[in-house]
Amino acid sequence: MTFALSSEQEAVRDLVRRIARERVAPRAAEIDASGEYPQDMFDLLREVGLFTLPYPSEHGGSGSLLSGCIAVEELGRVCYNTAYLLVVQWVPLGTIMAGGTPEQKARLLPGLASGATRAAFSLTEPQSGSDVAGIRTRARPDGDGFVLNGAKIWCTNAAVSDFVLVGARLERPDERGDVNFFMVERDRPGFRIERKEEKMGARGVPSSALFFDDVKLPKENLLGGGAGGFRSVMEALNRSRPIIAARAVGLAQGAMDHAIGFARDRRAFGISVASYQGIRWMIADMAIQIQAARQLTYAAAAAADAGKSGGELAALAASAKCFASDVAMKVATDAVQIFGASGISNDFPINRYFRDAKVVQIIEGTNQIQRNIVARDVIGRME
Repeated sequence: MTFALSSEQEAVRDLVRRIARERVAPRAAEIDASGEYPQDMFDLLREVGLFTLPYPSEHGGSGSLLSGCIAVEELGRVCYNTAYLLVVQWVPLGTIMAGGTPEQKARLLPGLASGATRAAFSLTEPQSGSDVAGIRTRARPDGDGFVLNGAKIWCTNAAVSDFVLVGARLERPDERGDVNFFMVERDRPGFRIERKEEKMGARGVPSSALFFDDVKLPKENLLGGGAGGFRSVMEALNRSRPIIAARAVGLAQGAMDHAIGFARDRRAFGISVASYQGIRWMIADMAIQIQAARQLTYAAAAAADAGKSGGELAALAASAKCFASDVAMKVATDAVQIFGASGISNDFPINRYFRDAKVVQIIEGTNQIQRNIVARDVIGRME
């Protein structure tokens, strides 16, 4: 199945591609090397108005997840970290849109949509990553609000956010308690954001551990007022997963671009390295794999735009994320091989693509978890 982009989507692609090449690419190596948050790139995305791109028109967006995927792909082609800035803003924005009350949407969405405020999303704990059932962070009812206790790890964007959406179990008498989401402002007493992790890849957007020590929250900070919020959020995450696949597609495309440029310019035994059949076949395989990953990613995004949901969408989105990120890792690995000794030098950009590719195989649900989702869809649950 192929997807003919609309004129509006082609315009998005062309605009973001030009911005990526002219204004983002020159900063990519420095962002990775320094590991510092790229505030200038955040300001650029805000200036262009990309933060609401995949969301409905009433929030200033296109109403198309596929359009969001196209933008992320083009940015990821030159700088994984700048593409990441879109994703970390989109996850809490989409979460509130899916599970928030009308009052919460009115209060929080305008700032997130404009980039005036920033947020983060936190589920992962030391003993529970993909295992949401293992969450130990607790919210205890307390008068007209709640008291939050627990710890989280690998919360990306928390260090620069105004608030964090935190998954925690709402304690109830004689019950285990359902997982709900709570908005925790960064200045709440008892809330602590630890130093950023020193990561192998995705270095420009900080990931931190979070600690909650008797953090008092008003009832207004319970997402959706506790009415089906968790299910709505999980569905929203399934719906947004093609965006993660798009990051991998862009990364793979960028790695191939660099490999082609190097092979054309490098000479061995008197001729261009790109003339050797072994190299040509490696690059041909890259192109084939990237095109397959792109088509699968666009199919998942188009399914979400068409209103697909539940298990059907979850399996398709999981397939796209898993396949595209595995392709990114394979393409980046082969690109390093084409670069030879230069590929393991920090002086050449392919080093950065290789490290970032490994990250995308792990984040937003490891590829092993994605395979479990697909297997459940095609085989069924096994007791």
